[in-house]
Amino acid sequence: MPSVLPDGETVPEDGALPHHALEGAGRRPLGFYLHVPYCATRCGYCDFNTYTASELRGSGGALASRDNYAETLAHEIRLARKVLGDDPRPVETVFVGGGTPTLLPAADLVRMLGAIRDEFGFAEGAEITTEANPESVDPRYLAELREGGFNRISFGMQSARQHVLKILDRTHTPGRPEACVAEARAAGFDHVNLDLIYGTPGESDDDWRASLDAAIGAGPDHVSAYALIVEEGTQLARRIRRGEVPMTDDDVHADRYLIAEDMLTSAGFSWYEVSNWATSEAGRCRHNELYWRGADWWGAGPGAHSHVGGVRWWNVKHPGAYAQALSEGRSPGAGREILPDEDRRVERILLELRLLEGCPLDLLKPAGAKAAAKALADGLLQAEPYEAGRAVLTLRGRLLADAVVRDLVD
Repeated sequence: MPSVLPDGETVPEDGALPHHALEGAGRRPLGFYLHVPYCATRCGYCDFNTYTASELRGSGGALASRDNYAETLAHEIRLARKVLGDDPRPVETVFVGGGTPTLLPAADLVRMLGAIRDEFGFAEGAEITTEANPESVDPRYLAELREGGFNRISFGMQSARQHVLKILDRTHTPGRPEACVAEARAAGFDHVNLDLIYGTPGESDDDWRASLDAAIGAGPDHVSAYALIVEEGTQLARRIRRGEVPMTDDDVHADRYLIAEDMLTSAGFSWYEVSNWATSEAGRCRHNELYWRGADWWGAGPGAHSHVGGVRWWNVKHPGAYAQALSEGRSPGAGREILPDEDRRVERILLELRLLEGCPLDLLKPAGAKAAAKALADGLLQAEPYEAGRAVLTLRGRLLADAVVRDLVD
């Protein structure tokens, strides 16, 4: 959940959407993202809309407290029901992210889930995920989440090497994420993900291989591996600027990606999005697929983004301001935009090209179609899907995905 919000038009106080936003809604899945903005400490690379206790002290008072956060979030879920009116869709996916959702009591996360169940109901087989810091859960906590309806969990592992975790300012100890996978399985979780980061300053190829070995050996059915992005304004960016730690270059990122692809594939994982691998189709993150395919989701919480029928909006950032708006019966929306057809076309290419299934070639304009033909000749797109009318990245294309996309959206 990025910390900087875009500009946009004013959101109505009641949060009402334009009538066209719900046209054809029955053909689109509906998901919920629930943002928990609290963290015990701030990681040096983090640019998300999160707050430590010291950052909130004296800023928003009781309204910013995490003690009553579950009920505050439930207020927005009830607002969503009013805004969406008689929309009959049950919720197909829920993703609780942060921040560190598991800083809240498990009962609070279950209460948030209960608010969605009460207002919308869940589709059969709905995917219910929460992120978790490995140090903030134990077997009892995980069992309470599972009993309360969560069936997927994502642990922030990042690395198995202590010196890499130290650069990232991560607070968990090596080995704890792997133990969490076993505890989650014992609690009855159907699907477990481990998040990894590669390209941290000071990380070697062997460090990265050790992290992958540890993640694979823990037995998750999903692994996400992201290149470290150094965001301006973060502690890590300041350290790099002062010359305290080196910046990792794109060639190193490419090498690490190839190592990940090789090791994960050999272990029975398959890529289905540029940065995500699963052991089966059932193990894929359906909530993220909902984003990548431009479906509908309501983002509840400070700074959370939502999208329904081509209308995108985002909430105020600060937990105190967020709670104040809801307590006064107002939408916490800070701004919104109604996406024109051209923007929606471009977004489809940007997002769908990252997927295993790729994007339809008929989304491309003449210049983009010409670029796609060149990408095929250059070995960046797969031949068989291209002949069938889809642009699907090769392994080399995945390494250059951003550049391919830039050419195809012309």
